[in-house]
Amino acid sequence: MKAVRLHQYHQHPVVEEVPEPAIKGPLDVIVKVGGAGVCRTDLHIIEGQWDAAMGTPLPYILGHENAGWVHEVGSAVTNVSVGDTVILHPTPTCGLCRACRAGDDMHCVASDFPGLSRDGGMAEYLLTSARACVKLDPQTRPQDVAALADAGITAYHAVRKAIPLLYPGTTCVLIGAGGLGHIGIQCLAALTATQIIVVDRSPGALKLAEQLGAHHTVAADGGQVDAVRELTGGAGADVVLDFVAEQGAEQDAFAMTARAGSCFVIGYGGQVQIPTLDIISTERNIVGNIVGTYNELAELMVLAQRGKVTLHTRTYPLDAAADAFADLDAGRVRGRAILVP
Repeated sequence: MKAVRLHQYHQHPVVEEVPEPAIKGPLDVIVKVGGAGVCRTDLHIIEGQWDAAMGTPLPYILGHENAGWVHEVGSAVTNVSVGDTVILHPTPTCGLCRACRAGDDMHCVASDFPGLSRDGGMAEYLLTSARACVKLDPQTRPQDVAALADAGITAYHAVRKAIPLLYPGTTCVLIGAGGLGHIGIQCLAALTATQIIVVDRSPGALKLAEQLGAHHTVAADGGQVDAVRELTGGAGADVVLDFVAEQGAEQDAFAMTARAGSCFVIGYGGQVQIPTLDIISTERNIVGNIVGTYNELAELMVLAQRGKVTLHTRTYPLDAAADAFADLDAGRVRGRAILVP
């Protein structure tokens, strides 16, 4: 089969022929990939930023946002059948540890992460587990939803955690209306009555944010903190969702957060440097976010199949993976890039 493999850090991945995966255990599932999202995390992987955390032997196949059709199942699989349309939770889990029992799948002590810790889905076929498969309406096109497997669930997870804080009359600032942020806007609009303010440096992203439900948009042109404070009567936002968290956005996010408010860090790459006195004297919270649970992915797919959350995508054939990476890195992708084997 064809696959997009990384051979060396700081070098471009290549499309090449590799053996198809095989069933090894009773709960294994092999999926014929119908769509694989191209994520900024993939760019970070290529740069070696995840090597220390994962230590994945090279070469390996990229791709951690995957959807497709069940191709083969292990002997004990009962929740999906060959031919079913599925989206895959990004971290196949054990189901037995305390985190899994509590429903905190993404903190499973025995999980792996296809596309980061082992071969992923930028290929014709992907080996996963029965626990990772969310069954979809058979009319769903995998390429239309694939990025919801990671970008979508990550945005939804953060919004879901913030819901108790976003009662009517509150304000939420969302920094970055790109691949994750444009999903976050729709989740906020679908699940809360909060006032939504979106900050981005791209006029196109801000225009899209307005179409998706933002009540106000602010250009990140150097005056964004003052603009947010003006829109909130000088108080700042009750919740800030930072989908950028680098190049100064991480400092802006905390500065935009009101007293007793919460700053959710979702993007990564920067460093949060805050005097501890500023934290305790205002009782502002900093909340970390990573991926989301299986149940949250299932909930997100309900919203997607009801038309409440849609992905803005640009598709590429698998052979054009290099173009997808280049376009994403250069900021030429509005929404999400999807490889279609």
